[in-house]
Amino acid sequence: MIKVLYEDNHILCVEKPVNMPVQQDSSEDEDLLTACKLYIREKYNKPGNVYLGLVHRLDRPVGGAMVFAKTSKAASRLSDAVRRNLLTKTYYAVLDGIPAVKEGRLVDDLLKDERTNTVRTVPSGQGKRSSLTYTVLAENSSHALAEITLETGRSHQIRVQFASRGTPLVFDQRYNPHPGRGQIALWAVRLSFPHPVTKETITVVSLPPKHVRPWSEFEVRL
Repeated sequence: MIKVLYEDNHILCVEKPVNMPVQQDSSEDEDLLTACKLYIREKYNKPGNVYLGLVHRLDRPVGGAMVFAKTSKAASRLSDAVRRNLLTKTYYAVLDGIPAVKEGRLVDDLLKDERTNTVRTVPSGQGKRSSLTYTVLAENSSHALAEITLETGRSHQIRVQFASRGTPLVFDQRYNPHPGRGQIALWAVRLSFPHPVTKETITVVSLPPKHVRPWSEFEVRL
């Protein structure tokens, strides 16, 4: 069952479940795009194919807020908003370790290895410039809850930038050298963008599961 955060004639905002691919991949597991098309087909009794435009992505292990376009015009305008950095993505992450600096901006050049689907930091000029801002909201003896806003949308960006500074994400099986067993502690909590038709600012919110570790270690709210 898809959790709808906001819907009108032009856009559909939903909460992506963890471990669900955004679109069909080689695993042939159920994907969010197909599930949302089915939701529209059943809700509005639409025959035939349903159009739904994919304008941004979330890594498969990550849950949280996403927006889809219900018309080609909305898809074009939302894609333009993404290119112009008018679509703001804010995340919560639980870090394995405590950052020395509680608020700041991280800037790195990142390079993706398509063969292994991994990303690493590289010297300036050798990769794609990547940046984000963050604020530590809370901490305990071993973990910190951080609010992160992306300035660029590179693959695995949040995971790699924090791991490269010795504070990888809790339960990150790819970039945390001691990940343990659990679901990666990264969640897309807020999405804000200009409506493709009315131009008003649309903001949708999705909170991580508060009874699941490591989210349960903190009072997670917006």
